[in-house]
This record gives sequence, C-alpha cells and structure tokens, in this order.
Amino acid sequence: MSESNGNSRRRNVEDQDLGLYFLEACRGREMKEKEEEEEEEEEEEAPRELNTINSSGGFVVVSTDKLSVKYTSVNLHGHDVGVIQANKPAPTKRLMYYFEIHVKDAGVKGQIAIGFTCETFKMRRQPGWEANSCGYHGDDGLLYRGHCKGEAFGPTYTSGDVVGAGINYAAQEFFFTKNGQVVGSVYKDMKGPLFPTIAVHSQNEEVHVNFGQKPFTFDLKEFEAQERMKQQLKIEEISVPPNVSYGIVRSYLLHYGYEDTLNSFDVASKSTVPPIYIAQESGIDEQEITYALNHRKTLRQLIRNGDIDVAFGKLREWYPQIVEDNISATCFLLHCQKFIELVRVGALEEAVKYGRIELSSFYDLPVFKDLVQDCVALLAYERPLESSVGYLLKDSQREVVADTVNAMILSTNPNMKDSKHCLHSYLERLLRQLTACCLERRSLNGEQGEAFQLQRVLSSSRRG
Repeated sequence: MSESNGNSRRRNVEDQDLGLYFLEACRGREMKEKEEEEEEEEEEEAPRELNTINSSGGFVVVSTDKLSVKYTSVNLHGHDVGVIQANKPAPTKRLMYYFEIHVKDAGVKGQIAIGFTCETFKMRRQPGWEANSCGYHGDDGLLYRGHCKGEAFGPTYTSGDVVGAGINYAAQEFFFTKNGQVVGSVYKDMKGPLFPTIAVHSQNEEVHVNFGQKPFTFDLKEFEAQERMKQQLKIEEISVPPNVSYGIVRSYLLHYGYEDTLNSFDVASKSTVPPIYIAQESGIDEQEITYALNHRKTLRQLIRNGDIDVAFGKLREWYPQIVEDNISATCFLLHCQKFIELVRVGALEEAVKYGRIELSSFYDLPVFKDLVQDCVALLAYERPLESSVGYLLKDSQREVVADTVNAMILSTNPNMKDSKHCLHSYLERLLRQLTACCLERRSLNGEQGEAFQLQRVLSSSRRG
C-alpha cells in the first residue's frame, strides 16, 4: 500500500471518528439536559424533625411536633446528658447547611449545646465530648471538638437566645451564630454523614429547634452571598495578562468561524489604551484555526438559518470529500436537520417524503437508529416542541450540526497536526480542565458541597 493511500485511509478513519463524536454529542445532549433538570428538581432530603428513636430516652421529653426538647431529670454525672439528633443527616450537595435553636429556658445550669455528631455518637454525651462530634456549649461559650477539653470560642448563651450551627462546605468549616450574628468558625475535620444535634443537661432546660420550617434569625442568604463573593475575589486575584485572555477569546471566534464578530473584536482591542496584541509565545497556533474561515462562517450561518439544502450544495462544491460518503455521520446529521426544518415550518407531508428517501437508509444502522426514531417521532405530536423530542427543534440542535461541519472542514487542513484539535477551541479545553479540577476538589472533600455545573457558573457570571 502506498504512503498516499495510507494517509487517505487514516484521514477517513479520523473523519469518521469526528462525525461520530458529534453524533454522540447530539444524542448525549438531550440526556444531559434531562439529567440537569432532574438534578435541579431533586432536592436532598433534609432534617425536618428530631429523631425520637435514637435519643437519650428518659432524660428528655420531646414535644409532639418533634421540634422541642426539655430536660426533666436532675443530672448527676457526665453520662446523663439529654442528647437528640435530627431525623436526617445534614444535606451535602449545597453550599451550606444551617439550623437554629431557640433557648426557651436555660434551666438550672444552662448546660445546653448545639452542633453536629456522627451516626454512631454516644447519645448520653455532650456533642464535642466524643470523637467525630463538634459542639458549641452555652454554659461556658467553649467549643468542643472530639474531647472533653474545650477551646475559647464565643459568648455564653441563655434563655431567650437564638443559637445556630452550620456547615460551610465551600470552606470546609463549621460555623456558629448567636442572635443573628456569626460567633466564629472552625475547620471541619469530620467525615461522613453528620447529624444536627442538640443537648440539654440540667433540670428544666428547654429548647425549640428550627430546621428551616420558618425564617431563621440569622441571614443565611446574605452569608452565602458573602461566601460566593470570597470565591469570586480569589479568582480575580489571579493575574492574567490581557494579551493572553484576548488570545483565548480570539482563538474561540476563529475556531468556530465567527468572522464578523472576530473583526469587531480585533477593532475593539486595538482601540484600548494601550492596544492589545497577542504574544508570539502565547501557545496558540492560529494557522490551524484560520483555515477556510470565510467558508466556515458561511456554512454556519446557513445551518443556523435552516438552509440545509444550500449548505449541502456549498459542501459539495467546496469540500466534496466531506459528503461523498452518503452514510457518514456528517451526512446523517445534515439529513436529520433538513427533516427537522421541514417539521419546524409545518411541511409534514414533505418531511415524510424526505424521510423515506434520505433517512430510511440509516434506520438499520445501529449507531443512527435512536436519532432517526426521535426525528420521526416529531410527526406524532401536535406541539412537538413541548414533547420529549422537542430538543431537536431548539437552536442548540442547529449549533451541533454547524459545529460538526465546522470540525470536518478544519480536518481537511493538510497542516492540521492533530484531528482532535478540530473538536474544541482552546477556551473549551481550559473550561474542561476547570471542570475536572472542580470535580477533583469536590471528590477530595468527600463529595460534599454544590455539584459543579459549568453552565450554572457561566450563567451566574453573565448575571453578575
């Protein structure tokens, strides 16, 4: 086999891989959207009441609504504490968790405590006196973390005070409040499920717990906003030279063929004081992504406008090698988009005819079957956009097809060093690395804290 034939065959394999990548992206996007919607809708089960089964038994009396507890005995030693946990552990898939107690009566000695304990905690000991527990105590204002020796922490608290305990998952800290003000925070060195816990230890001590069934005295939303601002300021402290950030944005516009936006961007950058220029050592190879820029811009605009026939014609004229294989993933996605555009404008009879001619040959190929079925299913609904296959009618579907064609054109560049460079811009590679780092950090924190969703981060940045 000659070298030219070998290169041609290798190029064909790479082109097939590129097309199949976008086919999977098209198919996986709909599933990802559903998963993200379900994740947003699905709330972690949070504590709602006290656990009357796993408690100190005869030392405490719990109200019928399971939200108040009273110590009725006379304490004689350190093992007759009235301890009770919440019915569920603190939720972990959020920025923070928080609850409060209202001290109705400090009793004889005011030996009330609030904090967090593990599931196996000894239920006759104050939170903080045993391993895997932490408690802020009212009689001395000390914080106890895993042993009987407390550390200076905050003021004492008594009858009428509202005291809160929370977990800041972003900072990996416990924090405590009194009457709406932060008392202090401490590193959270405990792993595993943690249960909100309260303790009473002298006669007539009585507290009421608020798991969020009514507004907190402490402004948790403001505290969360401050934490997010801290994170943002840390990011902004990282210095990125203007020419580097400019180069990254410019490479994105080049990669996807946004020529008009690129020209406006270049004009704007040169009007800054001082003007911004890309450094030669920036690591961005523009030769690969400036290839066929005007052609790629034209085809993207055509596909975005739903002019699939014209896009097909241009491809046959400019890059016949991309569409010469009638059953390639690229041709399949273009044929599907043509079918979708006919459904979009209500030309159902024409869509049926087109489907029989162009899509039927793909139906028996397993890799295409699912998407063919979704396309055909559009015909079954009076309002297909509101159906389970409505994702096909969204503008994002046109973008997937446009991205496919864009990547296939870039792959025809004889100077392209690696076909994988056709798939993602430098900016997207950076965002992928950011996602991987955030997921790894969350993993090191025991999967605690908000689940990282890049789209949500970008959306909040735009709102800011």
